[in-house]
Amino acid sequence: MLIGAVADDITGATDLCLMLSREGMRTIQVIGVPADDMDFSGADAVVVALKSRTIPASEAVDMSLASARLLLSAGAEQLIFKYCSTFDSTDAGNIGPVAEALQDLTGTPVTIACPSFPAAGRTVYKGHLFVGDRLLSESPLKDHPLTPMRDPDLVRVLQRQCHRPVGLVPADTIARGPDAVKAAFAEQYAAGKRILVVDTLTDADLRVIGKACAGMKIVTGGSGVAMGLPENFRQKGFMSPEKTTRMASPVGRAAILAGSCSAATRSQIEVAQAAGLPVLRLDIAAVAQGRQTAAELAEWAINSASDLPPLIYSSAGPDELVQIQALMGRHKSGALVEKTLAEVARRLLNAGFSRFLIAGGETSGAIVEALGVKVLLIGPEIDPGVPWTRSISGPDLALALKSGNFGAKDFFLKAWDLLERETEDA
Repeated sequence: MLIGAVADDITGATDLCLMLSREGMRTIQVIGVPADDMDFSGADAVVVALKSRTIPASEAVDMSLASARLLLSAGAEQLIFKYCSTFDSTDAGNIGPVAEALQDLTGTPVTIACPSFPAAGRTVYKGHLFVGDRLLSESPLKDHPLTPMRDPDLVRVLQRQCHRPVGLVPADTIARGPDAVKAAFAEQYAAGKRILVVDTLTDADLRVIGKACAGMKIVTGGSGVAMGLPENFRQKGFMSPEKTTRMASPVGRAAILAGSCSAATRSQIEVAQAAGLPVLRLDIAAVAQGRQTAAELAEWAINSASDLPPLIYSSAGPDELVQIQALMGRHKSGALVEKTLAEVARRLLNAGFSRFLIAGGETSGAIVEALGVKVLLIGPEIDPGVPWTRSISGPDLALALKSGNFGAKDFFLKAWDLLERETEDA
């Protein structure tokens, strides 16, 4: 193993896996803290998908350290701590506490914070995070149900989570190349800084940063931070390019389950419905009151006569979301959505469904756990940051785990074109 990674949610983990795979690494994804005896032979990169983004910081630190220790003991030469490209977190964490703990574990004197993913419109300039052409604080992420992002200054945001001083490597330094960036690392360290936000505007910037991070034991960021890291190992003769364009999928029916409330996912639902997909909404208030159940939702999908995959969603707009959270509480409402969709998925699996497209990081984590999937092989890219995967432990499934904010408007329609069924459905 060359690179070991710890991701704070499952869709972020698949996003990172895709990046590493696209750069030529044989990549597998493990769901949850790996077992001590898990065999990673044959993998260039192993990404551990945790569900640690919004849990108490102390628990996130413990899970991340346990995973990192196993990856290091399995031979990982470099670690990545992967979080969302929109820096989803609160002042309590969990990005800062986990990053500092991993620095201590690896003895890394200075590391970077690089959430940028230009292909998805996430860039950092003068330490400020942009989503498209808007500051993070002016984007739909300001209304995220669990981690509302209302401050775009990442140095300021991260410093509120950290004990160690946070610095910045600006865009003009990145533009001067890897040697200049490495010199800036040393200068910032001499000035007492220990975690450095790096400006990143383009994929070329990510490759410069990757080259500058050769030998850095722990690197933190979004999936984009991994773009330039495999080349450091390729130059040592450790890997050769390989790319997957289509993926065989198991026989069985297909379904879409969406728990994300992001603007992107809501648009994808609208396009899917307009295209004729059968659609049913999970009404969280009705579920809480017992007027709608997971069994009823699953039965609706099972009985669908359409050749198109049924779509069950709980997504709500910002105003409606505020009302739901006022009635039930932010965490309680989110947990109920996850629990219900996970039970729907379990029932669909038992009814012969084998291909699932899931929208939302927390939702994906809950569903994958309910389905009993532990290890995923990374397949072809659907849209930037979202691949198909196939389980290689537990039930044989094709899974697309989509971060709520990712994917084109026709994502729910075009994703299926990349799958080749091994046999026709009965």
